[in-house]
Amino acid sequence: MSHSLRMHTYFTDDPVEAAEFISNDKLAVFPTETVYGLGGNALSVAAVESIYEAKGRPSSNPLIVHVGAIADLSRVVKEITPSARAFMEAFFPGPITLVLPRHSSLPKVVSGGLDTVAVRMPSLPIALQLLRSVGLPVAAPSANISGRPSATTWQSAAEDLDGRVSCILRGPKAIVGLESTVVDCTGRSPILLRPGAISLDALSAVVPDTSTDAPDISRSPGLRHHHYAPSAHICIIPSPDEAIPGDQTGYIGLAPPHADDQFKQCVVAHHVEDYSHKLFEFFRDCDRSGVTTIYCQSLVETGLAYALMDRIRRAAKAAK
Repeated sequence: MSHSLRMHTYFTDDPVEAAEFISNDKLAVFPTETVYGLGGNALSVAAVESIYEAKGRPSSNPLIVHVGAIADLSRVVKEITPSARAFMEAFFPGPITLVLPRHSSLPKVVSGGLDTVAVRMPSLPIALQLLRSVGLPVAAPSANISGRPSATTWQSAAEDLDGRVSCILRGPKAIVGLESTVVDCTGRSPILLRPGAISLDALSAVVPDTSTDAPDISRSPGLRHHHYAPSAHICIIPSPDEAIPGDQTGYIGLAPPHADDQFKQCVVAHHVEDYSHKLFEFFRDCDRSGVTTIYCQSLVETGLAYALMDRIRRAAKAAK
């Protein structure tokens, strides 16, 4: 977005106020339990195109459509498949996104030109209040400049998008801290496309034949292009003993490193949920302070740790 296109951004604590901007085809940042989202009217081609422009996101990268009620899906999806209905009953509202056949009235630009659409209903009360006040399906990718770590606070969202959006809704820090689980429900058996807080085991407990076999990642938001990453080089290490302290290095993990006061940025998480909750903001803190090398302790990849390590690996690959 050129300097001449920069706009005044209105900050508010009121989700009803923020909803008015989206209802008028403008963009508003809002919190969810996973990460902050950049919302626009999913039924408006102009609003959706402005989302891509504000983020600097490739238009072939599908967006997630957020709804405040199941009834709102009638304008978004062509059908709700049996597996999707089972997941909705188990996990809506919550940190899960379902890929379904796209309704013909939904602009193709929302789905990157695909015949499918990704949908979710967040569980954070302030997010639901905003969505229900809008009364329309809301397209909302993560509220960050494309390629930067996802924003888990309104301050981080503002760091990227102040002057690029009409409104920023100031809410709490994201509880989960990782983007939602994404499941393709268009086939005979559901396929996990992107891991998240709802694990494969939890999905399989609802629909037993859920798998990770041969996923078509083009159907999942956030997987086809350069992943969210800090500027620093990322080293994944099994033990904190392998982290080399220095005035331009950072460390994050469950176990403390030696001489943790000799790292420029250091986070020792209490448990895997805390690790996930703090990861993206830690990446941003490293960028803010000029860290050039980040050490991330690896974990055994079960449950939420599988999603956490997925994000760390993708960030490490993108940061090289």
